Amino acid sequence: MEKAAVQQDGLLIPLIDFSKFLNGTEAQKLETAQAILKGFQTAGFIYLKNIPITPETRAHVFGTSAKLFKLSQEEKMACAWTTPQANRGYSEPGREKVSLLTEADEVEKVRAAAPDIKESFEIGRENEPGHPNQWPVEKGELVGFKDTMTKFFDDCNALQVEVMRAIAVGMGIDPGYFDSYVDVGDNTLRLLHYPAVDKKVFQINPGQVRAGEHSDYGSITLLFQDQRGGLQVKSPNGQFVDATPIEDTCVVNAGDLLMRWSNDTIKSTIHRVVEPPQAEGDVHPPRYSIAYFCNPNFKNFIEAIPGTYATEAEKKYPGINSGEYLVQRLTATY
Repeated sequence: MEKAAVQQDGLLIPLIDFSKFLNGTEAQKLETAQAILKGFQTAGFIYLKNIPITPETRAHVFGTSAKLFKLSQEEKMACAWTTPQANRGYSEPGREKVSLLTEADEVEKVRAAAPDIKESFEIGRENEPGHPNQWPVEKGELVGFKDTMTKFFDDCNALQVEVMRAIAVGMGIDPGYFDSYVDVGDNTLRLLHYPAVDKKVFQINPGQVRAGEHSDYGSITLLFQDQRGGLQVKSPNGQFVDATPIEDTCVVNAGDLLMRWSNDTIKSTIHRVVEPPQAEGDVHPPRYSIAYFCNPNFKNFIEAIPGTYATEAEKKYPGINSGEYLVQRLTATY
């Protein structure tokens, strides 16, 4: 029986040993896949341990990410984020405002009142026509940055393929059902830095957060946290619960497009990043996290997965092109 990573206020997020799906017996694979699916259906979140990405790789990527954010603002802005279609490059603090709103003018009002306290750097797949990655100049500590991040992008892509296979096995459909939807790698690796911040910032403005409450847009998100904390997930009872970091795990959550794809049988749960539980004196130290946002191939048409409806009338959403859907969502966010 897997133990709970989080269990509070009606929210149970399971901690699942993913090696049993990858390398276990047929019975262990099925049991693990069903636990993964149940976690997505009930909480929308799971924690995975014993994934193929080693702690050493993870530590190296986090260290490399921190070096990027140490660059001058001028150097970072030379790689500035440009368009929702490209979704690559650097976003300065306050540029993005994640929220539950979908209209750009409404998002702007919220951004002005309480901007998210974070900066980020987006990396897409290499060689996408018309949308090159915005790589920083590699000198000094940043030598090897591109190589590190492209390798990690590929590692995460391989992991998401296996998680999607686990979902398929859990649903009782062909294990390779999703393979042709995720073979291009139209995903986004996001490096995140939440700068050190004085505790007073949160006291002066009670609405201040490090990242506003939102759901993710795509199929699944792989999240690698440091040990600072601050991630919270909304419980079925409407309260935000701490998703406390557990060393050498990956938090995986379902996104809006997977919820739609599954005909609402899988949950895309609202979450946010708030003031961490503990400060050092009067200051919260920097927080780093890395998110890998997974999407169906942008060219693919997404309709309800077989088995999630009995008749055409039970389909809750019309089919939609994956790429068009994601551009719509990003356009409102930035």
